[in-house]
Amino acid sequence: MAEINKSGGDGQRGQQNRGRRKPPGDRPGNSFGGGAGDDMVEKVVFINRSAKVVKGGRRFSFGALVVVGDKKGRVGIGLGKAAEVADAIRRGGEMARAQMVTVALKDTTIPHEAYCAYGGAKVLLRPASPGTGIIAGKKVRAVLESAGVKDVLTKSLGSKNAANVVKATLKGLLSMRLRETIYKSRGLEIRKVEAPKAPEAIPATA
Repeated sequence: MAEINKSGGDGQRGQQNRGRRKPPGDRPGNSFGGGAGDDMVEKVVFINRSAKVVKGGRRFSFGALVVVGDKKGRVGIGLGKAAEVADAIRRGGEMARAQMVTVALKDTTIPHEAYCAYGGAKVLLRPASPGTGIIAGKKVRAVLESAGVKDVLTKSLGSKNAANVVKATLKGLLSMRLRETIYKSRGLEIRKVEAPKAPEAIPATA
């Protein structure tokens, strides 16, 4: 009987300990969307692992490419490096938040077509009608979603290097200019074109 009570006590203590554990979503380091009340969206695009051969074995280090945006026209990218994956992601997120820039958007798409290159990567961006969605790969999609674009057509050309593709996409977004901004910089006013009126009906003669 003593052994049965002892095992039962251990089982109860084990259940109590299990009850104190936090769910995976509440553990620090697992949530990349920011804290409570933070509207920033954080996306990990690519994680690179490098090894250095030293006496006694290999020493690994990690680099994390992170994109951060508020889905309202502000986006930033950062490349964090550390000996652990979680530290690399955290550093990348901090760098991205510190380097956020504002891009021009037109409703849910981009104002006009753009073709930009960074290194060997080349990215083509085209506006799309509402309901099209984001037609893009993983790397380009991360930047566009973080910036707040919902309808766009894209094509990645040239190099597939993640860092270059992301930087080329951001460069293309920074080259966007709204019509109002262009007219204002030239000192012009946008002319409002009135809709054509329907022709009046000719009265019938007796």
